[in-house]
Amino acid sequence: MDYDARIDAALNRLHEEGRYRVFIDIERQKGAFPRALWRRPDGSTREVTIWCGNDYLGMGQHPHVLEAMHAALDATGAGSGGTRNISGTTVYHKALEAEIADLHQKEAALVFTSAYIANDATLSTLPQLFPGLVILSDELNHASMIQGIRHGRCEKHIFRHNDVAHLRELLEGLDPEAPKLIAFESVYSMDGDFGPIEEILDLADEFNALTYIDEVHAVGMYGPRGGGVAERDGLMHRIDIINGTLGKAFGVMGGYIAASARMVDAIRSYAPGFIFTTSLPPAVAAGAAASIRHLKTDPHLREIHQTQARVLKTRLRALGLPLIDHGSHIVPVHVGDPVKCKMLSDRLLEDHGIYVQPINFPTVPRGTERLRFTPSPVHGPDEMDRLIAALDTLWSQCALNRADLTG
Repeated sequence: MDYDARIDAALNRLHEEGRYRVFIDIERQKGAFPRALWRRPDGSTREVTIWCGNDYLGMGQHPHVLEAMHAALDATGAGSGGTRNISGTTVYHKALEAEIADLHQKEAALVFTSAYIANDATLSTLPQLFPGLVILSDELNHASMIQGIRHGRCEKHIFRHNDVAHLRELLEGLDPEAPKLIAFESVYSMDGDFGPIEEILDLADEFNALTYIDEVHAVGMYGPRGGGVAERDGLMHRIDIINGTLGKAFGVMGGYIAASARMVDAIRSYAPGFIFTTSLPPAVAAGAAASIRHLKTDPHLREIHQTQARVLKTRLRALGLPLIDHGSHIVPVHVGDPVKCKMLSDRLLEDHGIYVQPINFPTVPRGTERLRFTPSPVHGPDEMDRLIAALDTLWSQCALNRADLTG
């Protein structure tokens, strides 16, 4: 067996299909976001504007967050020193979980090293707590949810994306006495569409099913205090488990679940992905808590963010670019070809100092390759003007379709 040849063949397939992923070396600079330094492979640097970051509100640069992190670092040092069970639980972790529980109006919360791990660990553990559990999962759920369900090795059914009628059909075919859980998202990050939360909750009540919602792309940005779409719609109290991230709108790192004290205690006690993982550094926990605390009282930042998204969509639509618009803050522009998608990304970076990563298979289905823009409150008018002008020029040069895909 020539192992190196097999590796080379696997990598060559990615190159040939135009979906080999290239890491862009970005050096963020405090106070300058969304501008950053791009470190080229030859060692030279160029200032670029990031248009694809998940620091949606710029909280990774916010003074309150940085002050809290500096204070915790000076007080405690760098790492946590262990897992949560073995010396790795500090006052900062407890304070962060209290802030999260309060944000979602739940009895308790549990912090993980990422939202991916939170999804994987929780969804794979639930079948242990409820023998015979059947999980019903939206077909476009995030890879971390799919992985967690797979690791749980329980019966599962996939319902068509946002298709409540199909979900009902699946529920009707199950044993009424079997424990059931419906897993779905509030904002699906590739198209930016919303899940039908209330309709799913109504079905869960009717069929006595638990509910698990991923609010990763919504926490901090929707609702009066940033609790997500479920808070915006007044539905948080009806959801059993809420998953969220600290690495997007909150600008730091980590993930979590919020639920009843009993549920959190059970996941804490049974989930290997929690038990055997070193806990977040205290400085990270302190920064995340400060960010959540601030965003609970800053609806104006959320309003600016939504305005920026609407402005960018309006301007893209005016150019006739194939915009996918479902009303959220996520702004995908359809390209439909992996090679052209990568070429557009490269040209934007090299020629215009604009960084937006191509989104190709397997993140999205083949034929739906796209550029996904994430406008923020700190993207100024000049930066948006440059983006619009660059896209207009490149779309014409590449003879790409300008038909609108809205809806």
